[in-house]
Amino acid sequence: MTAYRALLRKEPESDFGVDFPDFPGCATAGKTLEEARHMAAEALALHVEGMLEDHEPIPEPSILDAIMGDPQNRDAVAFLVDVGTRPAKSVRINVMLPEDLVAAIDHVESNRSRFLADTAVAAFQGRSNPVQD
Repeated sequence: MTAYRALLRKEPESDFGVDFPDFPGCATAGKTLEEARHMAAEALALHVEGMLEDHEPIPEPSILDAIMGDPQNRDAVAFLVDVGTRPAKSVRINVMLPEDLVAAIDHVESNRSRFLADTAVAAFQGRSNPVQD
């Protein structure tokens, strides 16, 4: 799970607005702070889901100092919103592995699929995702 910075803004006579500097066009609002926080999580999840479906690259979270260094953001309050950045839909594949490797996987993990998926995610850490390139 990855956390992105959301910016909370409030003008007189308006609801609490929330936008995401890393996702231009992703914005929402709520009548209360709690509703704005909930709507922010929902809006970001839907936005990222759409990007994944369209095979668009998901940006790395920006640094808070850079976000707040923008004069347009100085009056906003930043908070973190968690979002899963891997597609939720799983696809069945058939993989052939040496018997001793399968035994080693089974020794450390009861779920082979989870082990292979977690190992693949770890292998891509710090690299661009070839599916999104």
